[in-house]
Amino acid sequence: MTLSNLPPLVTVFGGSGFVGRHVVRALARRGYRIRVAVRRPDLAGFLQPIGGVGQISFVQANLRYRQSVDRAVEGSDHVVNCVGVLFETGRNTFDAVQDFGARAVAEAARAVGAKLTHISAIGADENSPSSYARTKARGEAAVMRTVPDAVILRPSIVFGPEDGFFNKFAEMSRFAPALPLIGGGHTKFQPVYVNDVAEAVARSVDGTIGRGRVYELGGPEVLTFRQCLETMLRIVDRKRPLVALPFGIASLIGSIASLIPFVKPPLTSDQVKLLRADNMVSEAARKEGRTLEGLGIEPVLAEAILPSYLVRYRPQGQFTKIDRTA
Repeated sequence: MTLSNLPPLVTVFGGSGFVGRHVVRALARRGYRIRVAVRRPDLAGFLQPIGGVGQISFVQANLRYRQSVDRAVEGSDHVVNCVGVLFETGRNTFDAVQDFGARAVAEAARAVGAKLTHISAIGADENSPSSYARTKARGEAAVMRTVPDAVILRPSIVFGPEDGFFNKFAEMSRFAPALPLIGGGHTKFQPVYVNDVAEAVARSVDGTIGRGRVYELGGPEVLTFRQCLETMLRIVDRKRPLVALPFGIASLIGSIASLIPFVKPPLTSDQVKLLRADNMVSEAARKEGRTLEGLGIEPVLAEAILPSYLVRYRPQGQFTKIDRTA
């Protein structure tokens, strides 16, 4: 095979993360050459078996260091940015990763003439009280100014084997006498399967969807925070009371938890601010076809997937007998 007819090269920033690894898998199945750009390439080797021999390579890159970003995209035909943080640690602040970092990736992609797909989040809003949401919005704006034909994907809460939502509360249910319903558990989500998000990314790389647009990705049903926890508890076969936790108290707990060094906080005050607003596909996106369904992707129901990876949280794991008549 000559250089002229090699498959296109796609650089995936954050390719070893939760969403990123599924994006890499979806692209590998299509035959693309994939360059995984991560801070620690030595920890991303588990991706190697996903592709064929030589199909997936690795490069060190940190969105806070522009030179490493430029080096990572050299020779790329398409760039995918999956990088995001749910809480700040050290120099990995929301501003550094989701604003400055998004702009750096976009400018690097423009410099080499590569197409760009950027993963943001539903709720991105420059007027939000949440720093996470504000920086997501500023990152989107920077991407669109720099690469006007970029594709921006905004998923709702993403579920899948490595997710940080259902897994977190399922683990908590093993030891905690009760589970917290922040703000009473009324916040609405539209959980979306990680493989559906990855398929949307792959189609953007294929060039089969409209460019220069913002797509909102949600699953087939809307669930409240309470309903999400009730579904999880039913699947893991555990009974735990759900206790309403006012936003103010939850924010205070989050602030204190964030002060503990070297410990991943179970909740931050910024996350509490996010939970004050619903996290669903907008009516405008639905009407304009800027959704999974509009892309021709049939979204997967959460309950069809959750048992496949939450089974380990059952009292006897896979050997727990579930009463199907209850």
